[in-house]
Amino acid sequence: MSKRISPPRLLLALAAALLCAGVSAASAQEQRAQNTRFANLASAFAPRHLADGRVTTAPTGYVRFCTDHAHDCEAAGAGVAVMKLDTQRSAELDRINRIVNEAVQPETDLDHYGETERWAYPDDGRGDCEDYVLEKRRRLINLGWPSSVLLITVVRDREGDGHAVLTVMTDKGDLILDNQETDVRAWKDTGYRYVKRQSQVDPSTWVSLGETRVPPVVGTGR
Repeated sequence: MSKRISPPRLLLALAAALLCAGVSAASAQEQRAQNTRFANLASAFAPRHLADGRVTTAPTGYVRFCTDHAHDCEAAGAGVAVMKLDTQRSAELDRINRIVNEAVQPETDLDHYGETERWAYPDDGRGDCEDYVLEKRRRLINLGWPSSVLLITVVRDREGDGHAVLTVMTDKGDLILDNQETDVRAWKDTGYRYVKRQSQVDPSTWVSLGETRVPPVVGTGR
């Protein structure tokens, strides 16, 4: 025999059902918003270039680095939007990425300097992610690359930790030089979530890239 539900209980059940439906709808809406926010990470649909957002704060380690290396935080070379990636330039990117990755021994800032975060050139042969980036950028500028296409970039890696890479803006798309990868990759093929990077107009200005959770420390490991 079926059990009858009294009107008050029926109303409560309906209210609960509507509440759950509302929560489900809200969750679905939130998921859609998140998918939209990180849509640029889907390789098959992503554009060749990352889109700059609003002006944001520079990493504290970078600010301190610029205090000690003011000249290296100024624009260098012609202010072009992209570099034409011919055979020579492509070979330079590949060579610099490999040489620096092989030359520098990975070591955290805490082990290296006794500090949580410190950006520096790895002149002693040791460093973490942002130090690799600084060295690659310096070497490419010395080869004639303009600073406007060599942008220090903060990402969240596959584990969600803060990480730094060098974005190189070319006519073939934005390419990534990474101390954790031997090969130069398109930005959309890295699996990273992009937080912020240098502005092309002014290296001391930083712009957001979509990921809203800014890591407190850029390099917690390599």
